[in-house]
Amino acid sequence: MNKLLITGATTMFTLAGAAHAQSSVALYGLIDAGVTYTNSQISPTTGAGHSNWELKSGPVQYSRWGLRGAEDLGGGLKAIFNLENGFNLNNGQNTSSNRIFNRQAYVGLSSREFGTLTFGRQTDDMVDFVGPLSLTGTQYGGTHFAHPFDIDNLNDSFQINNAVKYQSPEMEGFRLGALYGFSNQAGGFSNNRAYSLGISYVWGALNFGAGFLQLNSDAQTPAQINSNGAVTDTSGSTLQGVFTSNAVPLGALSSRQQTWGAGVNYAFGPAVAGIVYTQTNLTQLFQTGPSTHFQNFEGNLRYALTPAVELSAAYTYTRASSVTGGGNPHWNQVSAMAGYSFSRRTDVYLQGVWQGVSAGSGSPLGVAWINGITAPSSTSNQVEATVGLRHRF
Repeated sequence: MNKLLITGATTMFTLAGAAHAQSSVALYGLIDAGVTYTNSQISPTTGAGHSNWELKSGPVQYSRWGLRGAEDLGGGLKAIFNLENGFNLNNGQNTSSNRIFNRQAYVGLSSREFGTLTFGRQTDDMVDFVGPLSLTGTQYGGTHFAHPFDIDNLNDSFQINNAVKYQSPEMEGFRLGALYGFSNQAGGFSNNRAYSLGISYVWGALNFGAGFLQLNSDAQTPAQINSNGAVTDTSGSTLQGVFTSNAVPLGALSSRQQTWGAGVNYAFGPAVAGIVYTQTNLTQLFQTGPSTHFQNFEGNLRYALTPAVELSAAYTYTRASSVTGGGNPHWNQVSAMAGYSFSRRTDVYLQGVWQGVSAGSGSPLGVAWINGITAPSSTSNQVEATVGLRHRF
C-alpha cells in the first residue's frame, strides 16, 4: 500500500513538473535615465529661449517593464501573451495616465509553421519592419534621434488599440506582417481605425524592410474624436504638439494619415550602414484644413570599435509642404552616440543631436524641436547632449 501511495505521488509530481516545463512566464524590463543639456528651450514663464539641464527618463529607449508568457499546446502551437508598461523614471508614474499596460497588451497563438496571430494593443508594421533599420528605432540612437516630431512613428510614439495582428514565419528570408485596428464605434466604422502592412527580407549581410500605416478619422472637431478607437494617446512628441495639447497624433485630427517607408542595412565586418526613407501624408488637417506631407531621408552608420564600445551616427534631411503658409519648411539633423557596455545588461552612453530648420516667417514650424526635448527652441536651431545609464533585466 505504501509503495502504491509513493508511486502515485511520484507520478503526480512528475506530471506537474512536465506541465510546468511546457509553460513559462517571464518578467522583463529596461530602465534608461540620463542628464540632458539643451542650449535653447522656450520658457513657460518668460516665453524667451533659455538653456536647460534636465534629468530625463528614456533619452534613448523608453523605460518599461513587462510580463510575457507562453504555453506549449503541442504540434508546434503555443498560446502567448505580452503585457508591457511604460513609465517615467523621474516620478514613477505611467507614461499614460489611464493605462496600466500602455505600451503593449495582447494575447494570441503562435505556430512554427503558420506564424503568429495576436489580439490587443500592439505596434504597427512601420515600427516592426522599418524602425529597426533606422537608428531612432534601435538602442543605438532612440528617442532624440527620431525624425522631426516622430511623424513616421519609427520611434514607437503611439501604439494601435483594438488590433488584430498577423506575422508570418520566415520563408526563404522573407517575413510578412499585417495589422488592423478597429474603431469599436457603432455607426462609425472608420472613425479612428488603423491598418498597416510590412515585409522584410534578409540575405546574408543585407537586411531590407518596408512598411505602410494608415489612420482614418471621421471626426469633424476634436470633441468628436473617438476616444475608444485605434489610436488615442502617445508616449513621445508628435507634430500635434505644435498645434494642440490633445494627446493624440495628427492622424486622429485629420481625415487620413498615411505613412509608408523602406530601409536597408548592410553589415561589413564590425560596421553596419543603412539608409531609410519615409513619407507621411496628412489629408485635411483638422478635417477642414489643408493637406500636407513630410519626407524623411536618413543615412546611418554604427561601428563596434571593441566588443564593449559601440559608435553610431545618423544624418536626416526632412522636407514638408507648407501647413499654414510661410513657405515649405525643411530640417537638417545630425546625431551621434557612443556607448560602453559594462555587461550584456548594463551600459553607459554619451549622445548629442543638432537640428536646424528653415521655414517662412509665417510658419509655426519655423523653430527647431528635437524629439523628446521638453520644449521647442526659440530659434531655428537646437542642440542637446545627454550622458546616460541603461539597465536591462
